[in-house]
Amino acid sequence: MSLRHGPPATEGMADVGKSGELGGARKWEWLLAPSASDVGFAIRTSCAAILSLLIAMKLELGSPQWAPLSVWVVATASRGESLSKARWRLLGTLVGCCLGVVLIAAFPQEALLFFMALAVWIALCCGLATFFDGYRSYGLLVAGFTAAIVAVDAIPDPDQAFSIAIARGTYIELGILCEALLAALCSPNLHQRARHSLLSRMHAVISTTRHALDQRRTSLTDASVDGVLLADIMTASARIEFDALELGRESPRAADHAHAAIADLLAATARACANGDRATIETRLGSALSHVDAIAHPARRDGFRFPRRSIRQATDGARNAARVMAGMVAAALIWIVTAWPNGVTFIFNVALVYGLLATRETPSSASGDFSKGAILCAFVAAFYVVLVMPLLTSPEMLAFALLVPMVVGGLAARTPRLVNYAFSFNMFLPVLIGPANQGRYDESAFLNNTAAFLGAVVFAGLMFRNILVFSPDDHLRRTLAWAEKNMRGLAIRRRPPNASRWLLSNADSLVRSVRRTATLPAAHRNAYFKRHMTIMVAGFGVIELREAETDRHTPSALARRIRAFLRFWLADPRRAASMAPRLVRCIEADLPHRRDLPAAVRALVFEDAKENARPGLQAMES
Repeated sequence: MSLRHGPPATEGMADVGKSGELGGARKWEWLLAPSASDVGFAIRTSCAAILSLLIAMKLELGSPQWAPLSVWVVATASRGESLSKARWRLLGTLVGCCLGVVLIAAFPQEALLFFMALAVWIALCCGLATFFDGYRSYGLLVAGFTAAIVAVDAIPDPDQAFSIAIARGTYIELGILCEALLAALCSPNLHQRARHSLLSRMHAVISTTRHALDQRRTSLTDASVDGVLLADIMTASARIEFDALELGRESPRAADHAHAAIADLLAATARACANGDRATIETRLGSALSHVDAIAHPARRDGFRFPRRSIRQATDGARNAARVMAGMVAAALIWIVTAWPNGVTFIFNVALVYGLLATRETPSSASGDFSKGAILCAFVAAFYVVLVMPLLTSPEMLAFALLVPMVVGGLAARTPRLVNYAFSFNMFLPVLIGPANQGRYDESAFLNNTAAFLGAVVFAGLMFRNILVFSPDDHLRRTLAWAEKNMRGLAIRRRPPNASRWLLSNADSLVRSVRRTATLPAAHRNAYFKRHMTIMVAGFGVIELREAETDRHTPSALARRIRAFLRFWLADPRRAASMAPRLVRCIEADLPHRRDLPAAVRALVFEDAKENARPGLQAMES
C-alpha cells in the first residue's frame, strides 16, 4: 500500500459527483466486486506479510510482528514505487537506528535532555521532508520515527540499545525482502512493461496537451480547464521516477528525457497562455516528442542530463517541524508527569504517527480517517486475541487466520476513499495482535498496549487539529507571495535563470495548492489559479528575454534595450508598457527567427498580467 501524500492530482480539479453515487451496493463494490488487479495486489501483499511473519517466528526473533508492518508500508501497486520506497526506507532505517543509539548513549540519565534532543531530531526530519518529492521525503520521516522507536524502547534497559537497533533493522529488511520476492514473482517481463507504460503515458499527455492548446485557439478556456491540463502533466511527471526504476539499466537516461519532455509541455502551455506564435508552440511540442522517441530508441552512449530540484516553501517546513516538536515534547511531559507504565509505547507510537502523516497535504484531514482505521484495527485485534489466538496451535494456523483480514485490508488500500483507513489498519493489525513463539496471551497487557496505541493516535490527531492548523486562505496568500517574489528575482539575477525549473516548480505548486484547498469555494480557487498562472507565464517571459539578452547572437543595442525594459518593468510598469511596442519592432527586425520574444514582451505588459500578477496578493487579502 502506498504512503500517499494526497489524492491523485486530478481529483482536486473534478466534480465529486452525486451524493448518492456511493450508496447501496456501489458503496461496497470494492469488497464484493473488486477488479482483478486489486485482488492480485491484496493477495500478493498479504502473502508477503504472512511469509515475513512466519520467517521471523522461525528465526525466534523477539518481536516478529514488526516484519509484516514493513511489508505493508513498502507495498504499492507499482513495482517501481515499491523499489523506490524500499530503498529510501532502508536508508532511513539505517540513519534512524544509529541516531537512536547515539541519543541513548549521550543522555543515559537525563530524561529531559533526552526527550528534547529526540524532539529536535524528529522535528528536523519532518521539516526537511517537506522539501523533497516522492519517497525521498519518506526516507527522512523513517529516520525520525525509527530513532524514536529504538531510543525510547531502550529506556528501560539502555545497555540493550544496540541490540534493539539491530533487531529493528532486521525486521524491516526481512519485510522488504519478502515484499520484493513476491512482487518479482508476480511481475514477469517487468522491463518491457515499464517501457510500454512510460511511453504510453508520455504519448497520452502530449496528445492531451496538444488537444487542450488547440481548443484554446478556437475558444476561451476557464481556470478549471487549465487546471486539469496542468494536473495531467504533473501526474505524468510524478510517475517518471518509478517507471525509470523498473526499466533499470536498459534505459539509464529515460528519466532525464521524460522530465525534459514534461518541461517542453509546460513551456508550450505557458506560450499558449501568453498568446504566443503557433510555430513556437509546435516547436516545443515537437521537442517533447523527440525526447519520447529517445526513450523508445535509446542511444548507446546517451549523455543527456536534465537536472531537477525539489522546491517547497520554507514556511511549510518550519510549521511542520514546530508542530511535530511541540507534539513530541508534550507526549514526553505526559509520560514524565503521569509515570504511565505504557508511556514508552505511547511515545514511540506518537512519533510513528507523526512520521506517517506529517507531510500529508492536509494532515488534519488525513489523521481523522487514520484514527478511524486504527480504532477498527483495535477491535479486530481484540477479537483475535480473545477468541482466535487461544485456539491456534501452530504458526501455519496463525497465517491462515490472518489471511482474511489482511486481504480485506489490501482491497481497501486500493480504494481511494478508504486508503487512509486501510493504511493504519494494515500496518498495526499484526503489531496489536503481537504473535510470539512462546508465552501466554495476557488480555490485560493487550488492553494496556492498545490503549497506549489509540491514545497516541488520538493525541497526534488533536495536535494536528490545534497546533499551527493548515489554513487554505493563508496557504494561497503565502504561495502567491512566494511566486511573485521569485518572479521579480528572475529579472535581477546575474545569471539567466532556468526556464524548466521555473515552470516545473510553479506548475507543481499550482496543482498542489488547488488540491490542498478543495474546501474553499470554486470561484476563490479559480481566482487564485488565474493569478498564479499569470505569474508563471510572466516569469517564463522574463526568462526568455534574459536568455536573449545574454545570447552572443543578439545585437548589443537590442540587448541594452531588453535590459532597460526589464529594469523599468520592475520599477515602473507603465513606463515599460510604453516601451513595449518599440521593443517588439526591434526584436522582429533584428531577430526575426525568435518568434517567442514578442509574446514574452506582451505577457509582461498585458493588462491582465499587470492587474492580476502584481496586485494579486492584495486582492487575495481583501
